[in-house]
Amino acid sequence: MPWRMNTQSKMISPRAQASNRIDRPQSGQMSENTRSYEFLGMTFQPLTHEQTVERAMWVTADHGFRYIVTPNVDHVVNAPRAQDDFKPAFSSAWLSVCDSRIIELLAKFVGIPLHAVPGSDLTRSIIENIANSDTPVTMIVGNEKAARITAEKYGLSNIAVHVPPMGLRRNREAIEACAKFMADNPARYHFLCVGSPQQEMIAKAALDRGDCKGLGLCVGASLDFLAGFQSRAPKWMQRSRLEWLYRLCKQPKRLWRRYLVDGPSVFVIYAKWVITSRKAN
Repeated sequence: MPWRMNTQSKMISPRAQASNRIDRPQSGQMSENTRSYEFLGMTFQPLTHEQTVERAMWVTADHGFRYIVTPNVDHVVNAPRAQDDFKPAFSSAWLSVCDSRIIELLAKFVGIPLHAVPGSDLTRSIIENIANSDTPVTMIVGNEKAARITAEKYGLSNIAVHVPPMGLRRNREAIEACAKFMADNPARYHFLCVGSPQQEMIAKAALDRGDCKGLGLCVGASLDFLAGFQSRAPKWMQRSRLEWLYRLCKQPKRLWRRYLVDGPSVFVIYAKWVITSRKAN
C-alpha cells in the first residue's frame, strides 16, 4: 500500500473512492439508542459486544458523524478531576459502552445490566468485518507504525492517517486540526487512538463541525494490540477480571500508578454512589 509523508510528519495514503460494499444489518432500528444508565458519573448503554458491533456496522460513510466512547475505570477515576474536558465530550457520544469488567461487576451488584465491551475487541471486530476491502478509514494515532501495520495486516487499502503533536489535550488548535483532517478525509470509520480525554475531545470537535461523516471510535491503544506492540491477557485472565494484573506485570513502570494508586479509588467512588442513590430513593 503506497504511503507518503506530508510536511508535518503525518502519514497519509491516497484516498480512494468510497467502497460500494457496505455491510448493513438486515433488521433493527439502529438510529434509536437503548435505555441509558447513569453510573459512577458516566452514562452507559447496556449493549453487548455483538449489539455494539451491529450498530457500528449499520453506519456508512454517508451518515452524519456520530461517535462511540468506551468508559473504563480510568475514565471514572479521572473524570471528576477534569470535568471541563470529560463531560462535554462524553455526554455528546452516540453510544457509551462499558470497557471494564470491574465496572460490569459493580453494576451487577446494584442491578444495572452492563456488559463489558473492551475497546480492543470492538476495534478488532469492526476491522475484521471490513478486512481486504477499500472501505474508507481514517486513523488519528500517536503511533503511526501501529496504524500502518494494522492496515497491511487486514488489507485495508483506503486509509488516511494523521499523527497529532504531543500535548494534544491542551492544544485546541491541534484538536481542531484533527477534526479538520477527518472532514477532509471522509470515512466510514474514524479510529481515534490518542488516549483519553484527547480522543473524545477530537470526536466532539468533529461533531461540532457539522461536516464530518461516518462513525468515530474512541478506542485508545486498540491498534497497538492489533499491530502486536502490546498483547492481551490470556482469556482466562480476561474472564476472571484480571487483565489489569497482566498489563501491570507487562508494563510496571508505566502502569503501576494507574492500577495500584488511582484505580482502586473506583471502589470509593462506587461506595459514595451507592450511598447517594439510597438517599435519593
